[in-house]
Amino acid sequence: MAIILDGKALSEKMMAELKNRVDALRAKGKTIGLSVILVGENPASQVYVRNKGKACEALGIRGDTILLPEQTTQEELEALIIKLNRDDGVDGILVQLPLPKHLDETKALRLIVPEKDVDGFHIENAGKLFTGQEGVAACTPKGILAMLKAWNVPLSGKEAVVIGRSNIVGKPVAMLLLNENCTVTICHSRTADLAAHTRRADILVAAVGKPRFVTADMVKPGAAVVDVGINRVDGKVVGDVDFESVEKVAGYISPVPGGVGKMTICMLMENVIEAAEKKVC
Repeated sequence: MAIILDGKALSEKMMAELKNRVDALRAKGKTIGLSVILVGENPASQVYVRNKGKACEALGIRGDTILLPEQTTQEELEALIIKLNRDDGVDGILVQLPLPKHLDETKALRLIVPEKDVDGFHIENAGKLFTGQEGVAACTPKGILAMLKAWNVPLSGKEAVVIGRSNIVGKPVAMLLLNENCTVTICHSRTADLAAHTRRADILVAAVGKPRFVTADMVKPGAAVVDVGINRVDGKVVGDVDFESVEKVAGYISPVPGGVGKMTICMLMENVIEAAEKKVC
């Protein structure tokens, strides 16, 4: 049976360490501020934003959620981002995605100054990741790497396969794994014979958005399987991996819930704290 990559337990440990860093900043007179912009009333986004608010409260970070109506214009959204960029009390700015369809999220994200881009989505931070420079890494990929390292999963020289090519998870996690000297393959909806690729993987990251998509016959025995999926099936949250069958084949596996999702929030908090620490240094 696979070793469980327990994101809940790891995030609790890391949050305790982050609290110490927040306290150290406060001792120097520095308070930390995160501003989250939520446009419209997407139920999933509301849940994510509430969870971010709870994490801020637990650490002693000032978390401001700015709620904007569905009909907010591009100009209004951009004016708010510019205002927050200029606010010295704001260390991190996060625009909750997805935005309503009439808004241009690429333009909005590019407006956030890179040092306050705690989601790691700004083109400058994405470029730094691509070129191996120090910058802000996207929270979910950063959390995946932290999990693998916490359980001492071998990375250097290993075959890594990422299913999914999104700018939020697939591409950045591939780059992080490449920077750890993995040999990386990115698979997607047009990949021919997907299972032939996944069966070679020592590390398999599933970020495809289809419930229980990865089955035991697609997994190399002993592989580390990281499940990024969050799908609702019959009122239950399940991942992109068929946990019950894959657990018997894999060497390591992350559960859903209690895996990557917990780490994403934790890494967001770390990005905010790092932004604040750079101001003090």
